[in-house]
This record gives sequence, C-alpha cells and structure tokens, in this order.
Amino acid sequence: MSGVFLKTATVGSSPERGTDLFADHAEVTIKSGKGGDGHVSFHREKFVAAGGPDGGDGGKGGDVIFEVDKGMSTLQSFRYKRKFVAESGEEGGGNRRHGKSGKDLILKVPEGTVIFEATSHKVITDMSGDNSRVTVIKGGKGGKGNWHYATSTMQIPQYAEPGGDAIELQIALELKCIADVGLVGYPNVGKSTLLSRVSNAKPKIADYHFTTLEPNLGVVDLEGNKGFVMADIPGLIEGASEGVGLGHDFLRHIERTKVLIHVVDAASIEGRDPVEDIRKIDNELVSYNADMSKRPQIIAANKLDILPEEEREAVLKRLKDSYEKGETKVFPVSAATGEGLKELLYYTSELVLAHKDEGAVFEQEYFPEYDVSVSEPFTVSYDSKENEYVIEGPRIEKMLGYTNLNSEKGFLFFQKFIKDNGIDNELKKLGIQDGDTVRMYGHWFEYYD
Repeated sequence: MSGVFLKTATVGSSPERGTDLFADHAEVTIKSGKGGDGHVSFHREKFVAAGGPDGGDGGKGGDVIFEVDKGMSTLQSFRYKRKFVAESGEEGGGNRRHGKSGKDLILKVPEGTVIFEATSHKVITDMSGDNSRVTVIKGGKGGKGNWHYATSTMQIPQYAEPGGDAIELQIALELKCIADVGLVGYPNVGKSTLLSRVSNAKPKIADYHFTTLEPNLGVVDLEGNKGFVMADIPGLIEGASEGVGLGHDFLRHIERTKVLIHVVDAASIEGRDPVEDIRKIDNELVSYNADMSKRPQIIAANKLDILPEEEREAVLKRLKDSYEKGETKVFPVSAATGEGLKELLYYTSELVLAHKDEGAVFEQEYFPEYDVSVSEPFTVSYDSKENEYVIEGPRIEKMLGYTNLNSEKGFLFFQKFIKDNGIDNELKKLGIQDGDTVRMYGHWFEYYD
C-alpha cells in the first residue's frame, strides 16, 4: 500500500409483518451522545483582584454499544421503538469542574445479528463468535475549558472548546442463525420431522404449508464428539430469492451454514417432480447468494418408504444420476421411521469437519467514524524546527479519537484513511522520504512508501 506508516511511539491521547411471525429484521436509528461544552469562567476569591481562568472540561458523550444476549432469539425488542439515543455529556463548570460524562447506551441483540448501514447495506459488524460486545458509534469528545488556553500572552481567554458532535446513523439489523447444517427444501417435505427425530429440537409439525415460520435449531449428538448444530430453514418456493412469499426472511438464515441438506419429497405426494424440486430450490439459493453454489450439499430423499420397491429404486436412480457427484451424495431416508438417518448424519458430520472454517462471518465494510468526518478539512505541513511532517485538522483529530491504533484492524483502517483522503500524496508533494517522522496530535509515525 502506498504511504505506509509504521507506528514507533504514542504520547497522550423490512416490510412490516404481523407480530406473530419471527422478528429477524429491523431498521432503527441510533445516535450517540454529544460531548459537553468546555466552560468559560475565572477564579473569584475574596481579596484576590483578578483570578485566572478556571473553566472546566465538558463530559464525554455516551457511546452506542451492541452486546450479545444469548437468552434472546429474535429482534422483537426493535419492532416498536425505532430510535435509540445515548446520553450527552454535561458542560464543564467553574473551578475546573469536569462535566459528567453521558451514559453509554447498551443495546442487546441475539447472537448471529449482523448490523448494516441502512442505505448502502454495508456491514458495520457481525455479532457472532468472539464478537460479543461492539461499540458501533462513539459519543462526542468533551470540550476543553478555557483554562487550557491561558498563555503568557493570553491570560484571560474568553473562549472554550465546544463538545464533539453526536453521530446519528440509520442501521438495519438482520438475524442470521448460527448453525453448521441447514435443512432446505419445499414446504411440507419433512424437514421439521427429520430435525425432531435426530436432535433435541421440538418444532411444531403439521401437514400444511409454512407450518414452520422461524428457523428451528437442534443439536445433533454423535459418538466421538462429531455432533453439530442443525437448522430447519422454513420451506422455500420459486421466487423466494426475489422476495416472493417470505423468501428473503428465510434465505438469510442459510448464509452461515457450512453444509446444506436438501430434503426432497421423493414419493411426489404433492405431485411435484423431486428432480425438478432440487433444481428449482438450487436456483433460488444461488440467485440469493452466488456463494451458495460452492456450499456442500447432501440430498435426503425422504418418504421413499411409502413407495413400492420398483418405484423406489427408479426414483433413487434418477436422483443419483442427476445430482450425485463429488461431495454430493443422495441418501434414501424416512424422517417418519428413522430409516437411513444414521448414514445421513455421519456423512454430514464428515462434511462439517472438512469445511469447519467455511461458515460465513461478515467482515466490516462500513466505518461510521470514518464516514461522518470525510467533509471536514485537514492540513499537511512541514515543521523545519522539529524536522517533522505535521497533519492537522478536525477530520484528523476525530479519526484518531475514534480509531484504536493498537489493534491490527484499527491500524489498517488508519492507513486506508490516509490513502483514501490523499494525505500520502500531499506528503509526497512536500518531499517526504522513507524514515521521515509524521506527527498527528500527540502521535508520531515513521513513514515508508
């Protein structure tokens, strides 16, 4: 990357749905607290004719923090309240009294929630794995009181620093369930029955379409610690990838899975062709997310036990001829009687282990701290006395305040900020060379191109 800095020292600072359905999507506005203003005042004491400036600093505004609550399973708490605001910091007072900092706002979400910037739909953070507590937007910095500005030539400063602005952001929350294996297929093909038989899940089961209106998760226990988490994804239909029916609401839950088991009504009880069923559902998966074509699949040919032996073998041959290749295997099963499930589960376990590092984790694409400050100015200059290049301005100060330079992600973000804003080009115009020192608000960096 052009303009690489090496840190050497640091000093100081969805459409609405009925409430009876699964709440796995919400759009809300969040706002951090404004920083308290610095105070302007002067020391007053009996028999002291002219005391010096003693205006205190303002308090920091509250952050907006998201935290995983493993006891939650839906985003229902975001359905009726649409704006969440952290507390602002208080103004500083006389006698150098520091204003009280605003309280952070902590919002609880289920594990697996992905937070997007609503307009661009870029990922802000994925609340899964070790990522259980994330500060999404920070509160404004407290302003400095006037005592900071007293100098030998300015002994009675009549000004103080205003508090930093709050950040307001519209976000979309999407719950994408965390499971190793996803059961997909048309409605009423036996997915819920299969899950209830092989795991500890207790889904509602009935003989009509869309019995399942939310993903059901179950733990499948196998000998030798080869168990896995399986999710019954509600039945898909043609057009699901375009939002037909409850398509998008169901499809988002397959994105993290490592393996897909495609359950098909091999007996054609409802008059559909099982080979065509698989093709149509595969098309919906790939239309929704092209990466689905790379996801390992297993075909569970369900309900074959109700067919005569000759018909059963003919259907099984068609399915194998059409789809069995590579890791894709066809297993004849009966979710009702348990026939063939042991073989299916052990093969599934092998695939989960083989693809254990491939479950989707959504990387950050949108940085609120960066996007709110891009319109503010900065300057790049050379300090010949100190032999240092100096970068200043509210945009730079705010970026440093928001960025954790001690983390790898934070430092990469910092370097991207420098490049994207043309700061490295300005440094080159001033003649910077490898090994020269760059100073930014109490931080010193060594420059390398």
